[in-house]
Amino acid sequence: MYRSGKDIIRICNERNISIWRLALDEEIELTHLSEKEILKKMNEVLKVMKKSSESFIESDSKTLGGIIGGESIKLKKRMDNGKSLCGDIINKAMIKAFSTSQHNASMGKICAAPTAGSSGIIPAAVITVAEEYNLSKNEAVKGLLTSSAIGKIITLNATVAGAEGGCQAECGSAAAMASAALVEMLGGSPEMALNAAAVSLKNIMGLICDPIAGLVEAPCSKRNASGVVNAMISAEMALAGIESVVPFDEVVEAMKRVGDDMNSDFKETARGGIAGTPTGIRIKENIKNH
Repeated sequence: MYRSGKDIIRICNERNISIWRLALDEEIELTHLSEKEILKKMNEVLKVMKKSSESFIESDSKTLGGIIGGESIKLKKRMDNGKSLCGDIINKAMIKAFSTSQHNASMGKICAAPTAGSSGIIPAAVITVAEEYNLSKNEAVKGLLTSSAIGKIITLNATVAGAEGGCQAECGSAAAMASAALVEMLGGSPEMALNAAAVSLKNIMGLICDPIAGLVEAPCSKRNASGVVNAMISAEMALAGIESVVPFDEVVEAMKRVGDDMNSDFKETARGGIAGTPTGIRIKENIKNH
């Protein structure tokens, strides 16, 4: 059993394995399912992620709350017209993140990875990189297993719930999970994966959870798009050999302390931040009245 980043590094080095293998072996031990059965389940998860990440790429329809809609298609049109500022791979990832967020806000089936509010980040990162680097479904599944190990550590030692730790715990955790997945998918070491995860969390340390009208739409969808970019740049740094000054476990501890100290208005109550602006309040009242 592993309960910290230190545990992950120690066990992976002792056994000369990657993080995905460690996660898979523990799942076998805990569930008593075979490796084949678990990988089959993970492939089903990947299918759900892929569908949600593609379902609204060509659609500008509104969500149930009517706050967001059409972001994916607008970004894709700009990319297709050769006007991309960020480059195709970044744009493709953001497009997938937007699609999953809209799919979720339209009551579509998603994989809460680790939450519904942050459900676009891991699919967008893993699927985009797998497609761009011609990686197999098995390699994508290994990435998801790696992400699960990071998510486990955060859940055990802090939180992934916006109501408990703010959006740093949702989109921050998702970005950390995704960045570690990308590192291992592209041949990086467990140490590099943990460095990427640490950087991702540090990048949005203190981010509040402030959904307008209490709906997982705004500012959530844009944070999913920026969250996948966070994951990708953090993975890029780690793969280049750039290390986090503060170790992953200490970053997780710091994130928990920040979340514990955060005012309750900033933890998914829809009272503070963007939700508390005049526009946010007006949108809330319009939804309530209709």
